[in-house]
Amino acid sequence: MIVIIGATGTIGSALLKRLVDLGVPARALSREPEKLRNQIGDKGRSTIEVASADASDPESLRRAFAGASQLFLAMSNSPRQIELETSIIHIAIEAGIKHIVKISSPAFEKIAPVAVAGWHHEIEKTLSESGITHTVLRPYAFMQNLLRLAPTVTTQDVFFGSMGDSPCNFIDCRDIADVAAEVLTNREASGHIYTLTGSEIFSYPQIASKLSSLLARPIRYINMEPQVLLHNLIEYGHMPPWLANHVVEIQTMSTIIPEKPTDTVKRLLGREPRTLDVFLNENAENFR
Repeated sequence: MIVIIGATGTIGSALLKRLVDLGVPARALSREPEKLRNQIGDKGRSTIEVASADASDPESLRRAFAGASQLFLAMSNSPRQIELETSIIHIAIEAGIKHIVKISSPAFEKIAPVAVAGWHHEIEKTLSESGITHTVLRPYAFMQNLLRLAPTVTTQDVFFGSMGDSPCNFIDCRDIADVAAEVLTNREASGHIYTLTGSEIFSYPQIASKLSSLLARPIRYINMEPQVLLHNLIEYGHMPPWLANHVVEIQTMSTIIPEKPTDTVKRLLGREPRTLDVFLNENAENFR
């Protein structure tokens, strides 16, 4: 049995769909189990069990882990990341889990520090020191996060950032989920660290050009100084300061450390990853 933590998230929900298609049994955890049952729908109810659990409630986790052999761990980033995920790992091991698949972040780099990457680095250390078999997935920027640009694109034909013209790795969360399904169902693929990207890199000016063509109207990218972007994300985007700081840090990292795509998705899945063009076309209405 595979236990899924993060089943309502972008990656977790895509993983559930993939496991349903494969006919693989899983137990999905949620603080709102009825909502998750509705998300899964009739097709998934024969193979997906839904259990009520809370990451901050050890007893609920112990019940949820009973009889399971694998854990998929994909929690939303938060200042409690290290505390919660470390506790989950220890409880999972005590409950008899034999393999943990963790969604992490690109490797922590001292020359361009990203606080959230540091959190994940500490959690990866816990996994390594525990001795449990584990697989770490380190995806780069999610294509799905580009949808956060939609409000100003739809109202002002513009979006903002602080990456200049530096190219960035993007990956569709569905490809991350497909890789997760592979390492959960193929023992030979487990026990490794995988850096995940799409097959191409794109700068924000290039994305503006793609949106312009797609929407048949000019879309502009306006570059800002990092501190100006930080202020705007907090003041106008209503982001909590830690999250706004994360957005600025990862954009700054892209300008300091050159990014290039990997072939990991193709090697593991035997196909090319989904392209940015396909993603933007699928989501064109969000930007109109």
